[in-house]
Amino acid sequence: MFSAFEWMIAVRYLRARRAEGFISVIAWFSLVGIALGVATLIIVMAVMNGFRTELLDRILGLNGHISVLAYEEPITDYEALSKRIEAIPGVVKSSPLIEGQVMATSGEEARGAMVRGLSVDDLRNHRALKGKIIGGDLSNLEQPGTILIGERMAQRYGLRVGDKLTLISPKGATTVMGFVPRIATYRIGATFEIGMYEYDSSYIYMPLELAQNYFRKGDGVTGMEIVIDDADRAVDLTGQVYDAIDRKYRVFDWQRANASFFTALQVERNVMFLILTLIILVAAFNIISSLIMLVKDKGRDIAILRTMGATRGAIQRIFFIAGASVGVVGTLAGFTLGVAFCLNIDAIRRFLESLTGTELWSPEIRFLSQIPARMETGEVVMVLIMSLALSLLATLYPAWRAARLDPVEALRYE
Repeated sequence: MFSAFEWMIAVRYLRARRAEGFISVIAWFSLVGIALGVATLIIVMAVMNGFRTELLDRILGLNGHISVLAYEEPITDYEALSKRIEAIPGVVKSSPLIEGQVMATSGEEARGAMVRGLSVDDLRNHRALKGKIIGGDLSNLEQPGTILIGERMAQRYGLRVGDKLTLISPKGATTVMGFVPRIATYRIGATFEIGMYEYDSSYIYMPLELAQNYFRKGDGVTGMEIVIDDADRAVDLTGQVYDAIDRKYRVFDWQRANASFFTALQVERNVMFLILTLIILVAAFNIISSLIMLVKDKGRDIAILRTMGATRGAIQRIFFIAGASVGVVGTLAGFTLGVAFCLNIDAIRRFLESLTGTELWSPEIRFLSQIPARMETGEVVMVLIMSLALSLLATLYPAWRAARLDPVEALRYE
């Protein structure tokens, strides 16, 4: 399609001499702009995807896909309800639980915490806790008065496995002396770290029987968490779960419970994509301006080539090669830079933190302990195609203008 002669002339035009140095500088800026735009798009989209995936996995891993919650009185027939729910096609597991807010105190430290009571077997098979036990062992929970807390909570309170933590529930008892909160002290049997700051610093797990005694629920539970085989089917299965429990309790799916959060992430992701695309668009306009200036500067050369027998198509292909080379090389450089950055993003973050002496990633604010980056092949390919398309389109007008140049007029004004 392109002859060796056309490639030779195009490459020669890209290697500017002193008189054409400014044109070459603009071309280099165009190349760098496209590379940075492509790399930035790949990195930002990967981080946004990583955030959504990590948060979704960990939130669903801890809370289940569908939740059944009692209104006022606890759920006492949860065993029969679990069997009926698990009979629904697509439901993997239904686990009874007790959930309540407490004040956790040790020494001079006192902070709010969330207590979740699950059976010891459910804790052993819990998706979010598997392989996440940092200290102690889940078998310790079989001992009376033993609980499981997050590693960051243990660090904040200065506690280790075997130490004691006091829990104060706002739902106490009313006596002749007034309201008395419920206070109990438990021994730490194990610690966990799932990598999500909110849960690692404020969640406490205890055996179901222990939670029933502490919250005075008798033989009942406050809710049930349901795990299904496909998270995207949660909305469809919610109605079947509601029918299985005879419509006596509230039923929520994960999409309804976290709708505003994940909608905000999606909107932010789309806006970032549009904004960063402008970087590539600006670089493409730089290609247009540099090629137009190159055509203006090479008017006499074009005229001589035409008088020597070069066709308008050949002239057009020469300038198309010159502009497309900038776009293609910039796109490939940006792809390489973006992929390399995503694969080593946390190492780069730690290096910059050690270099500057500042904390660039605060898990207290961003919920996750590490920067997540998840590249999706389809999105990366889309970014590359978009960059190449804009770069190639940017070369069409200057190449057409070069081909339409009249040799006689060009030689006359030289």
